[in-house]
Amino acid sequence: MIFKNISKSKLTLAFISIVITLFVWQQGLRDSLNRPSVSFDISQKEQEIAELSIQSIPANLKKFFIINDPVDQINKSLFEVSFEELTERNKLIRIISSESNDPIIFKNISKDFENKNFKFLIDEIEKKSKNNSYKPNSDKFDLFKGDRFLYHLLSRKFDFDDSSLITKSFSSKMFLKILAIRLIPLLTILIGSILALKILWSTISLKKFGWQEIKSLDLELIDMVLLIAGGFVVLGEVVSPLFSISLVELFSENISNELSQSLKIFFGYLFMAIPPLGIVYYQIKSLNGEFTFKKDYLQFNFLPIKYAIIQGINGWLTIVPFVLLISLIMNSLIDNQNGSNPLLEIVLNNNNYLSFFLLFVTTTLLAPLFEEIIFRGILLPTLSRDFGVIPGIIVSAFIFALAHLSLGEMPPLFVLGIGLGITRVASGSLFSSVIMHSLWNGLTFLNLFLLRI
Repeated sequence: MIFKNISKSKLTLAFISIVITLFVWQQGLRDSLNRPSVSFDISQKEQEIAELSIQSIPANLKKFFIINDPVDQINKSLFEVSFEELTERNKLIRIISSESNDPIIFKNISKDFENKNFKFLIDEIEKKSKNNSYKPNSDKFDLFKGDRFLYHLLSRKFDFDDSSLITKSFSSKMFLKILAIRLIPLLTILIGSILALKILWSTISLKKFGWQEIKSLDLELIDMVLLIAGGFVVLGEVVSPLFSISLVELFSENISNELSQSLKIFFGYLFMAIPPLGIVYYQIKSLNGEFTFKKDYLQFNFLPIKYAIIQGINGWLTIVPFVLLISLIMNSLIDNQNGSNPLLEIVLNNNNYLSFFLLFVTTTLLAPLFEEIIFRGILLPTLSRDFGVIPGIIVSAFIFALAHLSLGEMPPLFVLGIGLGITRVASGSLFSSVIMHSLWNGLTFLNLFLLRI
């Protein structure tokens, strides 16, 4: 019997935790459908960088990097979205790059803009629509030099020289960015596919997969319920933010909105990790009578460190093609998927280096370490002990994907979770899966960093 010799209070606490968790998760997944997909912004940023890099792309390479005119591609994408749903910047880009010259349209649109500088631009575009020979002094547009792509569009619209801002050096920098954005994923997919085929061939030849011994803590399934539902969700995702957000707001009166957002995420993650890790500490201490950091309770198996790191890198490279394949399939089946992690949009549009550093630490260090301890350090070994390694990997991966509360990202996250689980049991090292998780988040972070203009 699964719940043998378990106190009624423990069962009651577990039941309440499950009920709250189910409510939180279903509400979170439902809310994720109302969040816009960041893929639209990522695609647009990439096209903007491509446009700004054109003058530095060698003629013999242009056909590989510029298949269609980037501005036309952006305009086409913007026209596929309702005008009311666009940001003010994207509304302006759509107007500037549009061939429509109806003055009435501009008068009506101008009322919708809150940004005074954008309203000024609409007025200038209206004058241009009434008189095609109208050519204002380019100094009027100096206000927009902070947005190089927008300034570049204005130079095309009003026929003035933008070479003082879009210099050859800057254009070369944009070319290097577009080169990295396009080639890094391709090289990763190529190397990962070769590694995956090599592992598949080795498995078929040996007729077995080299699982390492997994040592689980002497915990029951009820302890997993209390850890995931009670610690991770109820205390971590519901209660902790009340403290972390209040703490940041208390000291964020005189700091920028970007830094305030990043601090909320950073401290939010720290506070979220405390309850489940506290439960882990208590569970280990209750089993052993003490908790000693020198003891490797969760099989981190840091040594030999070179082996653990290589296993993590191999696992990361191997899973990339599969995760990207699932993402492509999902994109082909469902247009305009909603539900992207809001953190991605924050990173993409962040221009504060301190807040960027905090987000980097959160995504590449804190998140991988904390999540791997919970899902591959404790949950996976316990499930593998009771139900077998493969069911353990699958169930822990599903819960891992579900816990991210993003319906659109669940399939790729599930595949990533399977890859992390396989790396954990194949290497026998939790540290390897932490490295793999960190590399995955790091690649995503690098891509978003490169998309900043």
